[in-house]
Amino acid sequence: MLNVTRRTVLGSALAAAAFGLAGKLEFVAPALADTPLEPSVGFYKYKVGDIEVTAIYDGIWRKPHDPTFIKNASVDDTKAALAKAGLTTDFMPIPLTVVVLKVNGKLIMMDAGSGVGQWQTNATHLPANMAAAGIDYKAIDTIMISHFHPDHVWGLMEKGTNAPVFPNAELIVNATEYNWWTDPSRVDKLAEGRKPAGKRIVDNFPKWKNWKLVKGGDEVAPGIHILDAPGHTPGHSVYLMGSGNEQFMVSADIMYVPALLAPHPEWQGVYDQDGAMAITTRRQLIDRVIADNIRICGSHFPFPGTGTFVKDGNAYGFTPTTQI
Repeated sequence: MLNVTRRTVLGSALAAAAFGLAGKLEFVAPALADTPLEPSVGFYKYKVGDIEVTAIYDGIWRKPHDPTFIKNASVDDTKAALAKAGLTTDFMPIPLTVVVLKVNGKLIMMDAGSGVGQWQTNATHLPANMAAAGIDYKAIDTIMISHFHPDHVWGLMEKGTNAPVFPNAELIVNATEYNWWTDPSRVDKLAEGRKPAGKRIVDNFPKWKNWKLVKGGDEVAPGIHILDAPGHTPGHSVYLMGSGNEQFMVSADIMYVPALLAPHPEWQGVYDQDGAMAITTRRQLIDRVIADNIRICGSHFPFPGTGTFVKDGNAYGFTPTTQI
């Protein structure tokens, strides 16, 4: 059961500036269409034991259909999977959700979002919805990062200047991920489309002193462990936590579009740097979630970014959480 609160006035000049907008924004309630794709309420709060989870909607990537998006499936295949899940087939719907945890009075942000308009022009709702949820970005104590793809870390940097948005927050990341992306020789080895992102990381992240590099299995906060989940990127990680009798996994991109990858876990996404490894990781972690009755959220699950997996032969069924 989700406990939902709604504020009628959202946003502030400070929040807008911090997330990369130049001017003051005024928000009167979340200005989102009341559809399954774009919710009319931009944040949801729920509890996992004593942990307060706030899911914050940033926007949705209306990705044009692309035959290369899934390496071993056609556009017709992906459209059929979307239709079976009750989703639009006009484009590939990829929602963007950021989760903030309140643990023992501290605010922990799980990834930092894509930065206002820095990655997708319609991914602009995070500052307003965070303010509506009563979360001051300046009060964030820790940011636990899954991987360095732009939709997860561009929110760490201000648009234009690349100045850190969270200079005083502890930034936790798998050392494998950090070292791979910040290798000075990395940019030249990347595919052409990824070179600008690689250069932005190399030019800025090593300058910051608030990184904490960890390894899979480490307890990164009381009751929260980072787990290796390679394949999507070399150091891609998920975070597993427990409170009371409940467990919760922040799964990032192990199954980034459940409508496609739950019924077809063998499909390889073009953004998976090692497709075969991503498949192995996907199966191992989702099997664990099912076997251990772990609650799970994902960055690109339908908002509010959580749902339930079940075994379905050699694949999975997925039911998104949609109740307000």
